[in-house]
Amino acid sequence: MGRRIFVGDIQGCREPLQRLLDAVKFAPGSDRLLPAGDLVNKGPDSPGTLALLMQLGAEPVLGNHDLHWLQKAKDQDPAQRAWLRAQPFARRFDDVLLVHAGLHPRWDEAKVLGPLTADEIDYLVNVRYCDADGNQPPADWPPPGPPYRPWDDFYRGPKRVVFGHWARRGLVVRPQCIGLDTGCVYGGQLTAWIAEDDRIVQVDG
Repeated sequence: MGRRIFVGDIQGCREPLQRLLDAVKFAPGSDRLLPAGDLVNKGPDSPGTLALLMQLGAEPVLGNHDLHWLQKAKDQDPAQRAWLRAQPFARRFDDVLLVHAGLHPRWDEAKVLGPLTADEIDYLVNVRYCDADGNQPPADWPPPGPPYRPWDDFYRGPKRVVFGHWARRGLVVRPQCIGLDTGCVYGGQLTAWIAEDDRIVQVDG
């Protein structure tokens, strides 16, 4: 049995991704590569990032920047567009749920994995703060204050949630969740969580 390697927001930073894969000694064909969305868009090499992920059989979820990239003028590689568009918004395992941003307090696993409306997709790939009823603030910055708190403060599901999307917050390690967006594209780090070892590995962006 291989390992599950969850990776935070890559954002087109192919070279740090390669260094991170080297650091975790990623074994293609055995290990599973599970990026938490935002594979592309802001960094220097989105096509190279997608080519590497496709070559390695990565199993990402879609993030808000992936959706933006797919909505651009259709000048990207057709095979890369088709591969990215085919990815889901959530992946489930016996112990973990993988999403890009977060979950509504009232959603269960079946809801996350079932058909989603456009508004529900927007929530899944963008939420940071919410209140106990799942309502989002008008803006996430500066921090909105009560009654709004990070979405995971209200999460009560049975599985740990792995997510990205929140570079300002950085690495989050809580019993109910792991947040892996450590701002690689902004000069921070690219972060992986190796589930089977419960180990964090980081490289500089």
